[in-house]
Amino acid sequence: MQETRLDTARIRAARRVIDPQFLDTPLYRCEALEPALGCAVSIKLETANPVRSFKARGTELVASLLAEHGPQAVVCASAGNLGQALAWSGRGRGLDVTVVASRCATAAKLDRIRALGARLELVDGDHETARERAAAIARHDGIRLLEDSLDLETCEGAATIGLELADSAPSFDTVLIALGGGALATGIGHVLKALAPGVEVVCVQPLGAPALTRSWHRRRVVTTDSADTIADGVAGRHPIPAVLDDLLLVADDAVLVQETSIISGMRLLLAHAGLVVEPSAALGIAAVLEDRARFAGRHIATVVCGSNVDLDSYHRWIGMGG
Repeated sequence: MQETRLDTARIRAARRVIDPQFLDTPLYRCEALEPALGCAVSIKLETANPVRSFKARGTELVASLLAEHGPQAVVCASAGNLGQALAWSGRGRGLDVTVVASRCATAAKLDRIRALGARLELVDGDHETARERAAAIARHDGIRLLEDSLDLETCEGAATIGLELADSAPSFDTVLIALGGGALATGIGHVLKALAPGVEVVCVQPLGAPALTRSWHRRRVVTTDSADTIADGVAGRHPIPAVLDDLLLVADDAVLVQETSIISGMRLLLAHAGLVVEPSAALGIAAVLEDRARFAGRHIATVVCGSNVDLDSYHRWIGMGG
C-alpha cells in the first residue's frame, strides 16, 4: 500500500495518551437489527463517553501535546462535536479553548461547549464560514489552529478505533464509516488496510453534502456551493486536498445516501438497538437500507460515531413516516 500521512506506530502510541474513557469502546453483534437489514451487523459504539462522540480520541492528542509547553491557547471550527471534545480535553490541561461555530449549529451541542468552559463564537453562515473565522482568530492572536482532518492528531486519534476493529477482524467483511471531513474514515481506513486488508472500507455521506464523496470518485477536489442535510456533523463543502489523497489510498468505496434513509437508520437504531443517535451516526445503516443486495449475506460493522442530537429535532425526525 502507498503511504498515507498517518503512521501506525504513532497510532499505537496514541493509546497511551488518550484518556481510557474513550478507548476500547463496545463492539458487539446486534442481531435485532439483522432482519431489517438482511445481513449480520456489528456496532462499534463511540457514544458512551463524556462527550458522546469519537472526537475526543483526537483532541486528547492535541491537548496533551499543547500542554507539554505550559498554558496554551487553541481555536477550532466545529459543527459541535469537535468543539465539545476540545473543550473537554483542554479543560483538564489548563488550555484556553475557543470554538467557532455556525449560529445554525445544533443548540444542544453549543450548550455543551459552553458548559465545558470553552469560549464560543457564533458566525452567520455554515461550517465553512466558521473555518475561515477560526483561521483568522489563530492568525490574529498567534495561537494554535486545530483543523479537523487536516491535523494528523485528529486522524490518528480516530485511527485508534481501527486498532480496536482490527483486533476483531475477520469477524466482519465490511466496515461502514461516516464521511465528513475525513478524519474518521482515513484513520480507520489506514489501520485496516495495514492490519486487516481483507476488510472492505466503505465511506458514507449524505446526498445533500456530497463534496468529499464526489472528490473520491473523480480523484480530485470537488467543492459544492451549499450543503443541505440533517447530518450536520458531516456537512462540509470544501474537502482538504491532503485528506482526499489519504482517502484515495484507504477507501474501497464512497457512497451517498438520502435523508429518508438516514432517518430510517436512526429509527432502526432506536427500535432495535436502544440507541439515540445523531444523523451522522446512522449513515452506515442508511447505506445498507439503500443497497440491501450488495450487503446480503455479509457481516458489516458500522461505527456509531455520535449521539449529540437536539431532542426536539430527533423526535420530529423519528415521528416522520418513511
